[in-house]
Amino acid sequence: MTAGVRDERPIRERAYVHIQRKIAAGELAPGSAVSELALSKELGSSRTPIREAIGQLVAEGLLELVPNRGAIVVRLSRQDIIDLYELREALEVYAVGKVARQSVNEAELDRLHAISNEILVLRAELARSGHRALDPRQMHNFVAADLSFHTLLIRMAANARIMKVLNETRLLIRIFAMRREGHSIADLERIHGSHAAILKALAQRDGDTAMRLVSEHIGTSQQERLQQYDHWRREASLRASLPVFLDAHAVS
Repeated sequence: MTAGVRDERPIRERAYVHIQRKIAAGELAPGSAVSELALSKELGSSRTPIREAIGQLVAEGLLELVPNRGAIVVRLSRQDIIDLYELREALEVYAVGKVARQSVNEAELDRLHAISNEILVLRAELARSGHRALDPRQMHNFVAADLSFHTLLIRMAANARIMKVLNETRLLIRIFAMRREGHSIADLERIHGSHAAILKALAQRDGDTAMRLVSEHIGTSQQERLQQYDHWRREASLRASLPVFLDAHAVS
């Protein structure tokens, strides 16, 4: 909100957005409890609208209820990631096909190019730094640019229902993606090239090519997230077994 401007939204809606933002920012990590009392103090409200907002987020799959703990931020399984990406692919491919069949707005295409070129700015920063991958601040900027690109692209399809579902889907994916490593120069070049090819197909009103490119783009992202998930699970398993391994050697 702009300073001095009163937020006139119902407190339940404000609480709903507030919790989503805390999750998206990593302030509420996967598996962490969501405190009605803390949120009511942050928002200066009673606990009833907070409880209603939590109930809505549970129904949407962002939170889950655990006995003796209450609501916690959902922890995604490998199959959850697959399911979410399949949903994202189905909706985004359809939306891009619809955009290509319409009269493509040149101003919106220019805006998409400008957003995508922010990835090249990050690439240049990384090259100058001599580091192997983007640091957390740069990754935050990358995620913001990538999210803006896809959000504007889908908004051009003018379907509010698709937009809502995709926003929820992306937020769920981001819960796991908080663990992701920074992108390399090669990663940034590949992603920018993929965005540029999609925009070229849209400018040419080539719906089939645009849809295929979006499908491939999302498929690549899915494989990266699954590889990341498998690596994280291996690391977690190793950490869990390490004390046993050390105890066994101490006895011997």
